[in-house]
Amino acid sequence: MSTPGSGSALSASEERTWAMLAHVGVFIAAWVAMGFLCPLIIWLLFRGRSEFVRKNAVESLNFQISLLIYTAIAVVLVLITFGLGVLIIVPLIVIGAVAAVVVIVLATIAASSGQDYRYPLTIRFIR
Repeated sequence: MSTPGSGSALSASEERTWAMLAHVGVFIAAWVAMGFLCPLIIWLLFRGRSEFVRKNAVESLNFQISLLIYTAIAVVLVLITFGLGVLIIVPLIVIGAVAAVVVIVLATIAASSGQDYRYPLTIRFIR
């Protein structure tokens, strides 16, 4: 397997592996509330070496940034409603968290098969 710093092209197997890690790696980074770090690092390391890895890392990164924005909006709504928004926001967060896990798993499976995946409800900041 090529090291991230080397400039050689990636094999198809390496492309699928790094593309999968761009999606599933967010579960590790999410423990410290920074799920965007894994796809960001993979994008920065491999964007010039593999178009497939770049597209998957960008898609995962955009999804994680979108989740961060949606969470910030939820917190603001709870604060401006003096906590009453919790009655609506908490169930939405639970449903959203389950849906996020499902689409991350679907994206990982697609990457392992060499296919592209587009996350739903994603604001695409990075192209």
